[in-house]
Amino acid sequence: MSSPPAPTLDVRDLRLVLALIDEGTTARAARALHLAQPSVSRALLALEARLETPLFRRTPRGLVPTPAGERLAAEAPAVLEGLIAVERRLREPAPARRRVRVVCECYTAYHWVPGALRALREELPEADLAVRLEHTQDAWTALADGDVDVALLTGARDTTDEVIVRPLFKDELVFLLGRGHALARAPHLTPDDLKASPLYASRPAENEARWFLRSVFGRGRPRLDVTYVPVTEAIVELARAGLGIGLLTEWVVAPYLARPGLVSRRLATGPLERPWFLGWRAELGALGPRLHRALRSLAPTP
Repeated sequence: MSSPPAPTLDVRDLRLVLALIDEGTTARAARALHLAQPSVSRALLALEARLETPLFRRTPRGLVPTPAGERLAAEAPAVLEGLIAVERRLREPAPARRRVRVVCECYTAYHWVPGALRALREELPEADLAVRLEHTQDAWTALADGDVDVALLTGARDTTDEVIVRPLFKDELVFLLGRGHALARAPHLTPDDLKASPLYASRPAENEARWFLRSVFGRGRPRLDVTYVPVTEAIVELARAGLGIGLLTEWVVAPYLARPGLVSRRLATGPLERPWFLGWRAELGALGPRLHRALRSLAPTP
């Protein structure tokens, strides 16, 4: 660690200068500080020597501050008040930690969220962050009902009097294929490809399911052969075996793509970017926006 700064001034110097400004002579300043007059005179001479600049002019009527003395007198009260405020805070009891219950609307987010919450312990020491997996399937209702305090949502919701919602980040959903799958030879997939092949995915929230259909098929509502698989590795291996198309977020599949036998494809229309939002109970106060800023800085990357 680098050494802390060592200023020339200390608290006694600041109190000395303020007393001399107020009283005008070393004798009166000495009485105000409950010191002997020679001690005040010596302290002023020593301070000016350390600063290498005069702080007062000696006149028959008393001491007159120089420009340097006036600047020091102007700054001194704020410095002293700051130190007093630090001392006051040190004497106050530490604030109680607040339990903050967190849920994600998509199971794949749990690959990332626990590590992010661990990283937030130092930045938000007043928050005791706990994951509530049991509300994953209906995160928005749990948040609206007050069963959780914070929810990572895979679709936009309107802010209410009780719940504040803000954009968080975007991730890309990619389609996984075994190298032996007929569609693996194509550079892109089409909506018709998805209609014709079994799909494997984690179960989405209702809002996310609507977003997916709208983003891929527009106003159409095709009948899809979808199997919801609760384990990420199972989705990957079903796709690797050529049994269908897996659908997962880019930052989950990156390690699996490093192994042979698996490829990822986008739609011909381009990346399928899924928006994430953070919702929190309004009673969290300032903690909610702080948590939002911190989670945005920890957004997952592939």
